Amino acid sequence: MHPIVFKIGPLTIHTYGVLVAAGFLLGLALAIRQAKKEGIPADKIVDLGFYILLSALIGSRLFFVIINADHYLRNPVDIVKIWEGGLVFYGGILLAIPTAYWYIRKNALGIWSTADIFAPSIAIAHAIGRLGCFSAGCCYGKPAEGLPWAVTFTDPESLARLGIPLHPTQLYESLGEFINFLILITLRRYKSFNGQLFFTYLLLYSVLRFIVEFFRGDVDRGLITSSISFPQGISILMFLVAIAGLIVLKRRGSKT
Repeated sequence: MHPIVFKIGPLTIHTYGVLVAAGFLLGLALAIRQAKKEGIPADKIVDLGFYILLSALIGSRLFFVIINADHYLRNPVDIVKIWEGGLVFYGGILLAIPTAYWYIRKNALGIWSTADIFAPSIAIAHAIGRLGCFSAGCCYGKPAEGLPWAVTFTDPESLARLGIPLHPTQLYESLGEFINFLILITLRRYKSFNGQLFFTYLLLYSVLRFIVEFFRGDVDRGLITSSISFPQGISILMFLVAIAGLIVLKRRGSKT
């Protein structure tokens, strides 16, 4: 709704970037706090957090560019304009997970215990980041004429369709991720094995994203079937991986 915080001469501060940064810093602070409780050095978490951030930004941007290849082939300079929005969360996960695995193994940290430390942080950071999407107008929804909570974007700097009531899909996902965060920090008190929080997060988010996709209208979602989009296909795969991970780790009683 408000893509730009302020402009000073050639300097433009975009709301999207501010909120993404705020989400990352809050998530990192919460991860550091939990790591200290578990006896893990804060500097390891800080370093891991920045590796995750960098790889997630690269992966999510590359995924978005691939999905919208026609535009970026015509406007290659736009590829680097991430402050205007255009990050695909699934793309970030696909690159961030192997990067995090590499760092965790290199520094002899527990894989699943570390993943559990970051799970609630990912949820809260994503929730705040989606507010950035709402501000920028990216990731907007389908037309929703007559819907009481539909949002009409009017700012010419917005990336959304202007002058048309739309589903506020950014807010749907943000609210869902705030709820996921609350579920995860509650579940942490009753955790029975390492990896439980991480795979619970994957499960919750896959369901949330699958549902929200029905209301997205920003780009061609890339149909796998007549009714299932490409992101929904990834959601289904993630859901199955999450279920399998929970079953396997519970049976093993993972302590690492």
